[in-house]
Amino acid sequence: MTEPQSALLAGALVFVVVAAGMAPLLRLLTRRQMFDRPNERSSHKTPTPVGGGLAVMVALLPAWAWLTTPSAWHLVLPAAALAALSLADDLKGLSAAVRLCGHILAVAVALWLQPDLAAAVPDAVPRPVAVATIGIVWVWFINLFNFMDGIDGITGVETVGIGLGVLALATLGQASAELGGLGLVAAAAAAGFLVWNWHPAKVFMGDVGSVPLGFLLGWLMLALAAEGAWAAALILPAYYLADTTLTLLRRLFRGEAVWRAHRQHFYQMPVIAGFGHTWVAVRVVAADLALIALAALVPTIGPAAALAAAAAVVAATMAAFARARPHGA
Repeated sequence: MTEPQSALLAGALVFVVVAAGMAPLLRLLTRRQMFDRPNERSSHKTPTPVGGGLAVMVALLPAWAWLTTPSAWHLVLPAAALAALSLADDLKGLSAAVRLCGHILAVAVALWLQPDLAAAVPDAVPRPVAVATIGIVWVWFINLFNFMDGIDGITGVETVGIGLGVLALATLGQASAELGGLGLVAAAAAAGFLVWNWHPAKVFMGDVGSVPLGFLLGWLMLALAAEGAWAAALILPAYYLADTTLTLLRRLFRGEAVWRAHRQHFYQMPVIAGFGHTWVAVRVVAADLALIALAALVPTIGPAAALAAAAAVVAATMAAFARARPHGA
C-alpha cells in the first residue's frame, strides 16, 4: 500500500470511528453527568455533555502512530498523557499551575526525543535558545487552541482547515507526504467530531480533546517549518494565533487574570451580539480557505507578500467580528 493510500484509508477509518463512536460516548458522558453547565462566561444556554474529544483522541493517536515513520512515540505518548491530564481536569477541575506544568512537561519530552525540530529556527540562533523558543511557542499553541474552543464548531473547523492546508502543501510538493497524511487524518477526525458539534452542538470537545489536539497540531506546524515552509506554518493557523494573542494582550493591559475563562475573544463578540455560532464558524471557514490559498502561493509570491496578505485576511475577519452589534441596535 502506498503512502497516500495509507493516509486515505486511515482518514476514512478515523472519520468513521469518531462519527460512529460519539453516540455511545455521549451516552456514557450523560450517565456520568459530565456536563458543561451555562454560566456568565458561557456561549451556550443549556447543559451540554463535555468530553467528546476522547473519541477524537482514541481514533487519532493510533492513526498518527501508524502513519509516522519510524516511530511516533515521541508524539503519541505525551499527547496521550495530556489527554489523561485534561480528562481529569474535565472531571474534577485542576489548577492552572498543574495544567501548565503538564503542558510544559509534554513539550519537553517531545523535544528531548526529537531535537531536530530546532531546524525550524535559523542556524544563527544558539541551539539552547532555539530549543527554548520552540518549547515556549509550542506550549503557547497548546493553550491558545484550548482558549479558542468556546463556541460550536470552531475548533473542528480550524482543525479541518489546518489539516487540509498541510495536505494541500504536500500535494503541491511543498511539504512531505508524511506531514500531508497526518494533516488529512487530523482533518478527518475533526470532521467526524463536527457531525456532533455543529450548532446546536450535542457534545463539546472538552480539554481532553482541545489540549492534546493543540499539542499535535503545534508539532505539525513546527515540523512544517523545519522542512522549510516556515511562512506556511505561520499562515495556516494565523486566525487562531492572532485572536488569542491580541485578546491576551488586551486583557494583560487591563490588569485582568489571563488564565480565567472569559468571553472577550473576537470570535465571541458576534455570538454575544446574537449572530449565532454558525455565522461565526462559516466566516472562520472562509478565512481558513483564504489562508490555505496564501500558504500554497508562498513559492510564487514570496513569504513577505503571503504573510502580509494573510495578516489582511485575519484583520478583516476580526474587524467583522468586532463590528458585530446586537440585532436591532
